[in-house]
Amino acid sequence: MKILITGATGLVGTEIAKLCRDQEISVNYLTTQRDKIISKEGYTGYYWNPAKNEIDSDCFKGVSAIINLAGASIAQRWTKNNKKKILSSRLDSLRTLATALGNLDDHDIDVIVSASAIGIYPDSPSNYFREDEQRVDDSFLGEVTRLWEEEVDKFEKLNIGVAKVRIGLVMSSEGGALPKMAKPIQYYLGAAIGSGKQWQSWIHVQDLANIFLHIIESGLTGVYNGVGPNPVSNDKLTKEIAKVLDKPLFLPNIPRVAMQLILGEMSYLLFASQRVSSKKIEATGYSFIHSNICRALGEIYNEKQNCGPDSAYQEKFVS
Repeated sequence: MKILITGATGLVGTEIAKLCRDQEISVNYLTTQRDKIISKEGYTGYYWNPAKNEIDSDCFKGVSAIINLAGASIAQRWTKNNKKKILSSRLDSLRTLATALGNLDDHDIDVIVSASAIGIYPDSPSNYFREDEQRVDDSFLGEVTRLWEEEVDKFEKLNIGVAKVRIGLVMSSEGGALPKMAKPIQYYLGAAIGSGKQWQSWIHVQDLANIFLHIIESGLTGVYNGVGPNPVSNDKLTKEIAKVLDKPLFLPNIPRVAMQLILGEMSYLLFASQRVSSKKIEATGYSFIHSNICRALGEIYNEKQNCGPDSAYQEKFVS
């Protein structure tokens, strides 16, 4: 098997590429930086520039599946220019791939598995969101995710199966949200955000990488939530990070107005509440390695934790 990965040098892409190496799956990857192109056994880089619709079509040779992770970080101030970059980086990447594939006489690609985001779900303190939810959050992120998913659906016209993974809060010490959350705690400045009651559906980066490959290896299509089985509140997550770092929390919760002044519209990400189900991917046979936030953080920071059973993290009204 050979997989083409866009965004292979990012947090999730790096983990997927590592997993592929462990399973002796060959990887082609696309990069916008020519000096990052590496060619070695089982791992070969190719140049592309989605903003200009440029791509080395040799990247498709021998490939049976595409994993699409390309897109500018959503965690930056939502200025007019940054909003344009966030959206265009996602749409241009998919359009460049689709155009190049459409120009080929033949290819062996059966499926594209594209990243998406749980930000598509409405902000809610009580709803339990499954993949069949039709409502879309009325935020910038909700709109970006809706357009992102509509764009990848167009690959079906090329007779390529489409799967979408709606990713939650990725837990890793190597990047993403966790180091940003841990830093103030390490300096005794940690506190929950707002009420602290907002749901945060998290996933360990190892499970997320495994889910992408599980979808390909199982021949799955459709939408799947890339979250672990046990969402937690912001207050709970903050306390668990402090616990594993052995740091006290003594400051009051950070008020919403303060984060709005610091981050502007992007502060919405900190307050949106999305309690998201993992049951669909589990029903396909995927078994989570990390389902308990306490144990997951302990593994990430190489610390043994006194954790309760997984069931302690499941809310009674989850069904």
